[in-house]
Amino acid sequence: MSIASTAASLVTLAEGSEHGGNHESLSPYLTGIGALVALLLLLWITTRFNRDR
Repeated sequence: MSIASTAASLVTLAEGSEHGGNHESLSPYLTGIGALVALLLLLWITTRFNRDR
């Protein structure tokens, strides 16, 4: 398989998507807030275990 045929296949695959890959029930704001809360929770847990500083 050559690079040109691989690139042509990827272009064809990308053009076939109608909705841009986003799921209808997936809210970007809810996803972002959930990720922020998870990272802040991990930061809090990490700082609780690192008491020697």
